[in-house]
Amino acid sequence: MSFNQFMVILRARWLIAVGIFLAVVILVAFASIIWPKQYTATASIVIDSKSDPVAAANGGAAGGGQPVATYVNTQADIIASQRVAQRVVKTLKIDQQPEARKLWAKGPNDDISVTIANLLLDKKLLLAPAHDRPTHASNVIDLSVNWSDPVTAAALANGFAQTAIDTNIELKVEPAKQYASWFDQRSRALRADLEEKQKKLSDFQSKNGIVATDDKLDVENARLNELSTELVTIQGLRQDSQSRQHQLGSDVSTLPEVLQNPVIQSLKAALAQAEAKRPDIAARLGKNHPDYQAVEGEITNLRTRIAQESANIAASLGSTTQSNLRRENDVRQALEAQKKKVLELKYQHDQAGMFLNDVTAAQRDLDQVSQRLAQSNLESLTQQTNVVQLSIATPPENPSSPKLVINLIVAIFLGGVLGIAGALATEMQNRRVREDEDIVELLGVPMLGKLDVVRVRANDVRVLQAARARLEPSAV
Repeated sequence: MSFNQFMVILRARWLIAVGIFLAVVILVAFASIIWPKQYTATASIVIDSKSDPVAAANGGAAGGGQPVATYVNTQADIIASQRVAQRVVKTLKIDQQPEARKLWAKGPNDDISVTIANLLLDKKLLLAPAHDRPTHASNVIDLSVNWSDPVTAAALANGFAQTAIDTNIELKVEPAKQYASWFDQRSRALRADLEEKQKKLSDFQSKNGIVATDDKLDVENARLNELSTELVTIQGLRQDSQSRQHQLGSDVSTLPEVLQNPVIQSLKAALAQAEAKRPDIAARLGKNHPDYQAVEGEITNLRTRIAQESANIAASLGSTTQSNLRRENDVRQALEAQKKKVLELKYQHDQAGMFLNDVTAAQRDLDQVSQRLAQSNLESLTQQTNVVQLSIATPPENPSSPKLVINLIVAIFLGGVLGIAGALATEMQNRRVREDEDIVELLGVPMLGKLDVVRVRANDVRVLQAARARLEPSAV
């Protein structure tokens, strides 16, 4: 079909095309007018990327360390969750509205709040970032809700925003409460364990006489060192006295004690003087003279006294050796007893140290758990979140749907297409010869000539109709 044939058909069938066009436009306009109006209200929330001071006190960060974009997407998922939607339905009592009751009657679920929540999430709620461009990322989320009532639409948008904020607080508070309860139970167990270990330490210290500032071990160690030094000294004295005692069998006069004794030295001096006088008296007076006999007696007496004094010194050396042996034995026994006492004290202090280490470890664990318990209690009491409502939705004045102007534009386009299609379809069902090309196409023979317009009188109409009737079957 050529363009010329197309235009000829449209001129011939214009009434059909125009009729379909007007019918489509009128139908769409009427449907747009009577169709229930929907109103869209929009509220905005902003996701604060700054760290939460309560969580930061425990080493946390905003969003649990997530990237900002991921955290914003997480918040969008929270807003579009069943938990938020059902809470909005129950808070605003949407399930009691007649429109909602009708929707519930058509739904498969027996719980009206679930049905309305699914409807809101699937068809009524739209979440979109304020700037959905890679070059202009935003932490603002727009919540758009469409409803048949503008006031309800605004209430739903604000309800989703506020419920999302409350849910964020609950998502922080509920785990914190659970952690606080667990830490509280754990702290009770650790406190009981600490008290038990402290009691063991106190009982052990009381039983063994050990106090926190006890320096008894240092005193006993010093006493042990003194005994060791004294034993070494006594052993040296004993060895020296034994060595001198061994010299008694040979010559007592050579002992240092004998040589250094002042009495023996004075006696030896007197003996030397008497022996010096004896030869002179013997030469002058003779050995039978009384003076000579007196000097001889004096010499004998001095020698006897020297011998007695030397014997006394030798006897004293034996007693000194025996005394040193007894002292050495006593000191050795005292040293052994002191060693046992020091070892026992050291063992007791080691045991006390072990108990003390147990107490210190239990106290450290209790302090850490108490710190976490305090932090969890603080987080469980927080009423702040990093999600804040930026703008409040207001009841819209104009409906968002149906859009009459857009619908009319679409109807004009669609009506034009359907009108043309209808005209062509009518022509195809009842084909007419309207141009020279139609005769050649229908008969399949070349056209030899063409008559001009023939004017037929009114009484010849029947003749024309009969001729047309003869031609139409052959054309088919």
